[in-house]
Amino acid sequence: MDILLWLVPSAVITVLSMAWVAFLGREGREQDREEVVRRLGIALEKPKTRERSRRYAAPQPPPDRSTGIAVRVNRDAS
Repeated sequence: MDILLWLVPSAVITVLSMAWVAFLGREGREQDREEVVRRLGIALEKPKTRERSRRYAAPQPPPDRSTGIAVRVNRDAS
């Protein structure tokens, strides 16, 4: 147990620095509610495109078209 005592100062410094940074980070978080709602509305109005799939090297397959009907294939009836 005496061997691990050298860890105590670093653990105390780490915990104190985490608490200090958490306390300082809270000050800049206050935002106007109307501004947040306005920015959310702008983000939701953007048209959805497949821009993300163009960033990849391999072409993405087209999405499967769902008809909502499950089709079972009877392979025993020959």
